[in-house]
Amino acid sequence: MRISDTSDLWWKNAVLYCVDVEKYLDDDGDGDGDLQGLARRLPYLADLGVTCLWLMPFYPTPGRDNGYDVSDYYGVDPRVGSHGDFVELIRTAEDRGIRVIVDLVMNHTSDRHPWFLSARESRDAPYRDFYVWRDEIPDDPRETQFPGEEDGVWEWDEKTGQYYLHSFYAHQPDLNAENPAVQRELAKVMGFWLQLGVSGFRVDAVPSFVSSPERREPQRDHDVLRALRRFAQRRSSAAMLVGEVNVPHEEQAAYFGADGDGELHMQFDFASNQALYLSLAREDPQPLRSALESRPDISTISQWANFVRNHDELTLDQLSDAEREEVFAAFAPEESMQVFGRGIRRRLPPMLGGDPRRIRLVYSLLFSLPGTPVLLYGEEIGMGENLDIDERDAVRVPMQWRPDGGFSTAAASAHPLPSPEGPYGPQHVNVEAQLMAPDSLFAFVRGLARSYRQSPEIGWGDLELVPATAPSVLAHGARTSESRFVAVHNFAGEPVAFEIDLGEEPDGTELVCLASGESWALEGATVSMELDGYGARRLRVTRPGDGRLR
Repeated sequence: MRISDTSDLWWKNAVLYCVDVEKYLDDDGDGDGDLQGLARRLPYLADLGVTCLWLMPFYPTPGRDNGYDVSDYYGVDPRVGSHGDFVELIRTAEDRGIRVIVDLVMNHTSDRHPWFLSARESRDAPYRDFYVWRDEIPDDPRETQFPGEEDGVWEWDEKTGQYYLHSFYAHQPDLNAENPAVQRELAKVMGFWLQLGVSGFRVDAVPSFVSSPERREPQRDHDVLRALRRFAQRRSSAAMLVGEVNVPHEEQAAYFGADGDGELHMQFDFASNQALYLSLAREDPQPLRSALESRPDISTISQWANFVRNHDELTLDQLSDAEREEVFAAFAPEESMQVFGRGIRRRLPPMLGGDPRRIRLVYSLLFSLPGTPVLLYGEEIGMGENLDIDERDAVRVPMQWRPDGGFSTAAASAHPLPSPEGPYGPQHVNVEAQLMAPDSLFAFVRGLARSYRQSPEIGWGDLELVPATAPSVLAHGARTSESRFVAVHNFAGEPVAFEIDLGEEPDGTELVCLASGESWALEGATVSMELDGYGARRLRVTRPGDGRLR
């Protein structure tokens, strides 16, 4: 691995930060967060160690699904600003060494999008074939993504006397990806935002996009996404596509492609994320270890995106029914904490009872597992949810900057969502207080981001699962031909002494703790150490003459 590679393939060791612009900071005092407010906080994000912003949808929208019901792919919703504000954000972020990627919602539009308004005028309408229509519901229809909210995925359109497909809500009709005209429009959308300076896209709902009903050519939709990736990289060689692909590991391999030339550069690792919560519930790292072992091999230019929490429900759909109930019992015992029968609508700190040891254990894992870490806004300070808000919006509360909230000068009734009350309210959890405290969660996460950026083998290296003598300890790492990173995490609440087997290393090799500088001489294959309950260490193997700074 050459040092120049770490910039050519920038996503391999980036730190991503997901932002809902409307809920981050209100600059003009109208109650909605905006692009100018986000731009004001770029120094804060740079200080945290963020190198790439992922912007959730900021396009014009009726606002029925947190912006994922897009009514204009080329626009900026007036509530958050203008194209001028967007370009200023890109320029200012670039000055701080931060790239920007944006959500690309290719599977569906809003039913208020001009294409769909035209399509439902008549069966001969110009945009009719932009969507999927049937005279009758197919014999084997797909299941809805929102059980309990939608009865199915086909909606009757009275005016034209046909059903249209909607994998998600009925107000989000699916686009017909097999239509070349749709493919050209999606390419134009990508080209437009790349021209304005974005560095790539987070591609929404990928499995739905590539699984049209009644396909005559099963591979065709995969070819569509592959062609869109090639188009993006023709327009910008540095463009990256990261996909929301919630399928088992063995199915994810196809999206990467055999040589990394598939549809996506990077994919969120949902399987490992779900296994993590089962491991936390059991205080046993084995489920996570097994999930990591099941990761398919990927090429040098591909990458896993690791996350603790995203902006949707914490989905547990890849766990068995019994395993899911275990996690529910541990972290969402009340029905109001669950959603869609498969997920949890809480953030991490309340799920873990506010235990700072366990919270820090999880974020240490996030910045240690081979791949690229992704943070949801507010995770760096330990924000909680507001269960008084319906469904997934419970975790999408405004960012908490000061004890009074600090999100907007407008009355709280004008904010997009109410802040939580109680121990996770702004008066107890806010940026201002944590910036002044050297032992805060913010300071801890900032330190993790710094050491992650100084350890490129985490993003570039091959996964190692290191033997450990204590069953509660996950010992793992990443290595390249030139360097090696090791981490140990104790999933149990009790202290533990154990040995790890690192294999043979040259004489004079040391194992150095990145946080404390404590070191162990590797005089043999095994190293003895101790960890506190829910303790963790992130370590570097330093070899004689390797030129690495301790």
